[in-house]
Amino acid sequence: MQQKLAKGIDGALAWLNGVEALLERHRERLDAINVFPVPDGDTGTNLHLTAREAARGAWEAFDDGADDVGSILHAAAESALDNARGNSGTILSVFLIGFAEPLAAASRLNLPRFAEALERGQLRAWSALTDPVPGTMPTAMSAAARAAADALHDDEVTGGEPESRAALLAGLERAVTAARAAVVRSESELETLTAARVVDAGAVGFLLVLEALRAALTGEEVPDGVLAEFGTHQPAAAHHQVPGEIQDGVEVMCSMDLDPLGAATLRGELAGLGDSVVMSPLPRPGSGDAEDLDREAESQEAVRWRIHVHVPAADPVLQLLNGYGSPDNVTITSLSSAEPCR
Repeated sequence: MQQKLAKGIDGALAWLNGVEALLERHRERLDAINVFPVPDGDTGTNLHLTAREAARGAWEAFDDGADDVGSILHAAAESALDNARGNSGTILSVFLIGFAEPLAAASRLNLPRFAEALERGQLRAWSALTDPVPGTMPTAMSAAARAAADALHDDEVTGGEPESRAALLAGLERAVTAARAAVVRSESELETLTAARVVDAGAVGFLLVLEALRAALTGEEVPDGVLAEFGTHQPAAAHHQVPGEIQDGVEVMCSMDLDPLGAATLRGELAGLGDSVVMSPLPRPGSGDAEDLDREAESQEAVRWRIHVHVPAADPVLQLLNGYGSPDNVTITSLSSAEPCR
């Protein structure tokens, strides 16, 4: 479906379909350059499978009568997050949660909404990480958000009409350019990427998300050479371990209900057991203003969280989780083979 995003729901569905297809097309390449946080060669696969869940959730919402862009994207993000695959898939899902918030009840996308959506998305992504690392996917998200915000306040971009289609196209172009530059910089920002002579696979995945958005907006195909400037690295023989990162253990993911105090305490305990801790709540549909993050932190109500951690062994973390409630949708995957353990 190559309908224009300005048409609202059709465009949102086209974007999510495009993200899934583009990540599938480049899945093997992203897997090949995956060296951070662990060289388990599955970033492309995890992003593609997570994007597939996002598209599925969006179409289910559409079939159930969702009638605005925000509702469609929120359903996509919720489905993606509750079924996210890996560190990269979780971060992408969290970004989508934030991206959908300012679009609640919106009939179409424009530059002001796009800039705010990018800002909320990158804030969500950074806040979900216990130990955020520059040069990764959230860095590319932040670069895109800054570029869109700058474009919104640039009369040469908006021509005095920030809500016009032309302004949206120009702002999106700047966001894509900024994300691409962040991908290029990632190789020099992380020692493990420099040693392997690759750019960050997750950041490339996010660039493809923006490229799919541009394709949905313009009706044009994403060119086959969209990643040509990043070379054809063969890092399988050059995987390098990040000091302190777990490589021979397992990745544990689950969903569970937690109140704010329980979530904060659990985050600290998970960080003591392992690394690559990512935790994000699933906000309720329609939560879209700029104070939502603060309200969530102050609320004493339990909400559903998606949890991700790398640990040496699964049993200690499962015992910990059971002490906080009843985890469900649990997956345990070997970090050395990227194969499910149980």
